Amino acid sequence: MSTLRTDEDKGGYTAAEEYSATQDALARCRQYRKHHGLYGVVDAALGRIVLEIGSVGAVVMPSTLGERVRGLLLTRGLRCGPIIAHPRSGRWTFLTGPVDNSYLDTVLFAELFRVCASVALPGSDVVLPSPADERSGYRTWMQAPEGDFRPEFAQIVAATRSNAKSATLTQQPGSA
Repeated sequence: MSTLRTDEDKGGYTAAEEYSATQDALARCRQYRKHHGLYGVVDAALGRIVLEIGSVGAVVMPSTLGERVRGLLLTRGLRCGPIIAHPRSGRWTFLTGPVDNSYLDTVLFAELFRVCASVALPGSDVVLPSPADERSGYRTWMQAPEGDFRPEFAQIVAATRSNAKSATLTQQPGSA
């Protein structure tokens, strides 16, 4: 018994469509590797491009906080690097240089937790936008990669902390 969906499933994908989506993902994955130094792999069963956190780090946050972090970096004349948008969940993922050991800092964890942000731990996976993701609007580039540039992990964490503190201050009763 096949677990693949067919046209009979009303809205399912044919084997040809699944094959095409996988081929598109493989082509995009090669592009990420060759032009951007993002050495992901394609999960053929799902057609997703998966990148293991290690030489590339990631900070995930709500899109509203992400917009403020991006704005802060741009006003300081800094480059943001690649940002993945997850429109359905309202979250952004900033790709960075390698994660340092600050992810072990419980104070940092608490500050990020309060604003629903987190650091992707080494060994965990981030899914990069595939052509199928972009067509469906499920996962897209808010800021596409430019060459192999990624900001330092500490730079994104500092901008996130700065915006998290200002957001917390404005939520305090009696604050101006």
